[in-house]
Amino acid sequence: VITKNDPRFQLIDSASFASKNLYNAANYRLRQEFIVNNRYISYPSMDQQMRETEEYSSLPAKVAQQVLITLDKNWKSFFAAREEWEENPSKFNLKPRMPGYKDKEGRNGLLYTIQAISKPNLEKGIIKPSKLDLFVQTKQQPEKVACVRIVPRHTHYVVEVVYEKEEEQASVDTSLIA
Repeated sequence: VITKNDPRFQLIDSASFASKNLYNAANYRLRQEFIVNNRYISYPSMDQQMRETEEYSSLPAKVAQQVLITLDKNWKSFFAAREEWEENPSKFNLKPRMPGYKDKEGRNGLLYTIQAISKPNLEKGIIKPSKLDLFVQTKQQPEKVACVRIVPRHTHYVVEVVYEKEEEQASVDTSLIA
């Protein structure tokens, strides 16, 4: 948990704000293309378009890509919901709406994949996201780290380290089968 009086808060806050700006800028382009031309811009095309923008370059490339991937998923969910609504509107209270904008003064989460985490530090058991002065000691083997999420809350940020874990077969009592 990174609170406002933590020296790392400002750096994380500005990255989260930049993430929100990128989300809104890309969403504006998607909405305009959909409203005016009734077309959707795919993730690869949107990534190409946004690479030249200030919003994109203010974040590490892998993090900016994750913001655009999240937006792409939101739009695909909208299309799936709209298709379902057209088939059976009784399942819905309202017609599905296009993904909206993040609050102007709001923040957006940051997702650092393993490619955006410092390899030399990870080998030492320390997680250091790219372009952030943030060091987190790993609790598991470094090779099990899948990604790091920085989630904005109302007054603080939560740093979540996601680990990959092998599935384990639970013990089954065959006498309890229905």
